Amino acid sequence: MKKITLASLLLLTLGLAGCSSSEDDEDELKLPEIVNQFEAKSVWQTSVGSGVEHYFSRLSPVVYKDTVYVASRRGEIKAIDINTGKELWRTDVRENPAFWPWADDDSAKLSGGLSEAYGKVYVGTERGEVIALDRETGELAWRKKVPGEALSAPAAGDGLIYVNLGSGKLVALHPDEGEQRWVYEHEVPALTLRGISSPQSANGGVIFGEENGKLSVVISENGFLAWQADVAVPQGTSEFERLADVDTQPIIQGSTVYSLAYNGNLVAVDVRSGNVLWKREYSGYRDFTLDGRNIYLVDSEGSIYALDASSGIERWSQPALNGWFLTGPTVFGNYLVTGDQEGNLHWLDKETGDLVSRSEFDSSGFYVEPVTAGDKLIVITRDGEVSLVNLPLAN
Repeated sequence: MKKITLASLLLLTLGLAGCSSSEDDEDELKLPEIVNQFEAKSVWQTSVGSGVEHYFSRLSPVVYKDTVYVASRRGEIKAIDINTGKELWRTDVRENPAFWPWADDDSAKLSGGLSEAYGKVYVGTERGEVIALDRETGELAWRKKVPGEALSAPAAGDGLIYVNLGSGKLVALHPDEGEQRWVYEHEVPALTLRGISSPQSANGGVIFGEENGKLSVVISENGFLAWQADVAVPQGTSEFERLADVDTQPIIQGSTVYSLAYNGNLVAVDVRSGNVLWKREYSGYRDFTLDGRNIYLVDSEGSIYALDASSGIERWSQPALNGWFLTGPTVFGNYLVTGDQEGNLHWLDKETGDLVSRSEFDSSGFYVEPVTAGDKLIVITRDGEVSLVNLPLAN
C-alpha cells in the first residue's frame, strides 16, 4: 500500500500554479496568436452527468463500432450513437443512489476507464472496485472488490481483464464473473504521482509501467514476471527529486514497445527480451501516441515533440503551449490534437508542429486526450460535455 500519494499534492500544486499564472500573471501566460486555417465545429454535443469535475479521474471515452461509451466520476455511464449523438442507454453504477435529486448520496468515484472487451464495458473506482456492464444494454454484469484503487483503464487479452492498481498490484480477472485469477505485486515508493499506467496485452504478456521507474512484463497466463527495463532511475536526495513514475500506457509496434516516465526518459525496448534499443531524455506523465513513423508526446512542461520511432531522433518541437497543462496528443488525419486546462482544442500540423487552428469548448477544460474513430473525433471536458468533431477537409 502507498505510504504517501503525491496525487493531489503535486498535481494540485501544478494546478494552483496554473491558476495563478492564468489569473495573476496574464501578461506572462498567453496563448500564441494564430490564424485558423479551418474551423473545427461540433457535429453534436451531449453530456454525461457532471463529468470528473476538478478530480484526477482519467475517464476517457471508448468507441466500439458505432457506439461511444462515456462516464462521469459520480457514477453515470452512457452509450451514445456516434452518428447522431442520441443516447442508447444510461446506467447509474452507484450502489445506493439517492431517491430524491436534491438528497445527498455517495459518489461512485469512478476513476479508471473506460475499456471494452468480451461484450462488456469496464471501469475502475477509487473505492477499490472494478465494474463491468453489458455492452449492448448497460445492465450490470458484475462488480468486484480489488486490493487497491483502480486509477487507470483496464486492459483485455488472452481471455482476461488486467487492472493496474495504486497499491502496487496488477490483477487478472475473468471477464464472465470478475473472478480473480492471479495477482502480481511490486514495491511502491513512498511518494508517487496521482496516476498509474494502463496495461497493454500482447503476445502472451501484460506490459505496464511501475511507479519505481520500470517497465515490466508479466506472463498473462500466471502473472509471473518475464522481464523489466529501466525507463527512469530515481535520483536526488528528496522524495520529490526521486519521483520516477511510469504513468503512461506503453505502446507496442511490431517487436518494439515504447514507454515514457516522469523525471526520466522515452525508451524503445525489444518486447521479447527487454533490451533497451534507444533512450532519449524526455519527462512526461501524459499518454503519448505514434502513427507508425513518429512518436508524439507532451512533456511535463507542456512542450509538444515529434520523434522518429526507429531512432528517437527529434523531428520537431513546439513550446508555444508551455504552462497550459495539455492533454496527451491524438493523431487525427494530418493533424495532432490536444486540449488545455481552459477548454481550448489545439490543432497542429503533425509534419511540422505548426499550430494551424484553435477552437473553444467548455471552459471547465480538458483532462483526457481526444479519442478518434475513423474520421470522427470525440472530446470530453471536465464538466462532462461530450462533443463529436469531423475531420477537417484539406485546403
